Amino acid sequence: MVGAVKTTRPLTSASAAILKPIGRRAYSPLIARSRPATAIALTRNTLSRPVLRQAFRRGYADHQTEQKVKKSTFGVLKWLWRLTYLGTFAGLGYVGYGIYISRNPEDQAEPDPNKKTLVVLGTGWGSVSLLKKLDTENYNVVVISPRNYFLFTPLLPSCTTGTIEHRSIMEPVRNFLRHKKASVKFYEAEATKIDAAKKVVYINDESEVKGDSSATEVPFDMLVVGVGAENATFGIKGVTEHSCFLKEVNDAQRIRKRIMDCCETATFKDQPPEEIKRLLHMVVVGGGPTGVEFAGELQDFFESDLRKWIPDIADNFKVTLVEALPTVLPMFSKQLIDYTEKTFDEEKIEIRTKTMVKNVTDKYIEAEHADASGKKVLEQIPYGLLVWATGNALRPVVRDLMAQIPAQKDSRRGLAVNEYMVVKGTENIWAVGDCAVANYAPTAQVASQEGAFLARLFNQMAKTEVLEQELVQLSEEQSKKTGEERNSVFAEIKDVQKRLRRVKQMGPFEYSHQGSLAYIGSEKAVADISVWTGNLASGGTLTYLFWRSAYLSMCFSTRNRILVLLDWIKSSMFGRDVSRE
Repeated sequence: MVGAVKTTRPLTSASAAILKPIGRRAYSPLIARSRPATAIALTRNTLSRPVLRQAFRRGYADHQTEQKVKKSTFGVLKWLWRLTYLGTFAGLGYVGYGIYISRNPEDQAEPDPNKKTLVVLGTGWGSVSLLKKLDTENYNVVVISPRNYFLFTPLLPSCTTGTIEHRSIMEPVRNFLRHKKASVKFYEAEATKIDAAKKVVYINDESEVKGDSSATEVPFDMLVVGVGAENATFGIKGVTEHSCFLKEVNDAQRIRKRIMDCCETATFKDQPPEEIKRLLHMVVVGGGPTGVEFAGELQDFFESDLRKWIPDIADNFKVTLVEALPTVLPMFSKQLIDYTEKTFDEEKIEIRTKTMVKNVTDKYIEAEHADASGKKVLEQIPYGLLVWATGNALRPVVRDLMAQIPAQKDSRRGLAVNEYMVVKGTENIWAVGDCAVANYAPTAQVASQEGAFLARLFNQMAKTEVLEQELVQLSEEQSKKTGEERNSVFAEIKDVQKRLRRVKQMGPFEYSHQGSLAYIGSEKAVADISVWTGNLASGGTLTYLFWRSAYLSMCFSTRNRILVLLDWIKSSMFGRDVSRE
């Protein structure tokens, strides 16, 4: 029996050398599944040569496959890394080239007295969108505005708390006018009157530095009115005298100083408790995007910075939002309104809807609301800061122009325009933005699209005139030709007529709503985005990141984008500045 047992020869040094590069990975799966751990230790003395060869082949194949996978993965990662830094360098090069071009404008063609004079009033969203896309070689363009910059108003609430510096959202008008092919005249002045019959705009230089010029008239062949609107006070007594508005840069600066004045005065020696509560009560009137965003920014300022550096105000600082309508953000969907109200409740921002302001004094507002029984109650709400962010009102120059035009007698909210933005009752006056009534909400998005539409319209009008003049010349030339030459000219006439029909095919203005965005504080935002045939409603931190990226992309220039991005980084790293200025 003993002689019948087949024994295996012990491993030679050569066999051991073969097994060594295979390692445990080659033979342990072969044995571990069916044998106990003690059997594994005997493997070197018990494996037969066929099993060894099989194990070797499998182990070698696994080793080669593993090496190929590692090599393939490393190759992919290497190429991804190369593409990343090549893309980075290309992007930096593109930005650098853009900055160089913006800093080194080319020479411009001088105005041609034979061309029509196009006067543009204002440097807001509508006017600037028009000027950016307008081919100035077709007209003698004159721009008149009391401010020589474009202001990116959606980020203005962030300037009130120091999240963004105000110069980061300002773009000098001359920066982009200087890059137009033909020169554009700019006058920093207020348009005081428009004489539609005489085709003249009367202007007034309101700067502190006065020159010797006595010019007050600017003639025009074509006029675009884009002067915007004023803040609507609805005739409420005391609003203009005691509240802060939020439309211009100086408004944001005034609010900034007022916030810090209230905080510092509240901590003054022996200040009465009731007066401290009044000074630290910040009231915002208006539940639209501007009012909501400012309330959110103000509460962020308190939670992140004021509470830390001025701990004495922590127990009394309060933000209240007052709105006459039943809800805030009425242009958003119901679920986003509910989300905003819930977020404000978590942030301890009080919302007072269905509350109408009746009177404003220097220390309190009188507001009317209905109690639980439905009875109207007049309440006094003390405040330290009052920000008025409700509605638009006509500017005097627009109101005067409407009085000159009989077709505008029934219009109340602004200049009534047709589908081509022509002011009704006129032939050579157009209007864009908040001063025009075109059955759309008075938003920056609407004004921007109206300005771009007018630029395309004016460019095509210029092409039409050129083609019509060419037709007249070809007709005269054809009458003098005979035979084949006459047929050749006739073919040219047909080609010009075809191009003319194509140019004249431009349709009326159609607004395309891209969506609505609003920041609601604590790094959250809400968005109603138009997607194909419906709307995508979203709210939260991811929406806040989208809000930032969207506004960053919409900034006027590369310069603005870089400055805003740096401001965000700076305020995130070092906090907002709590100095008064």
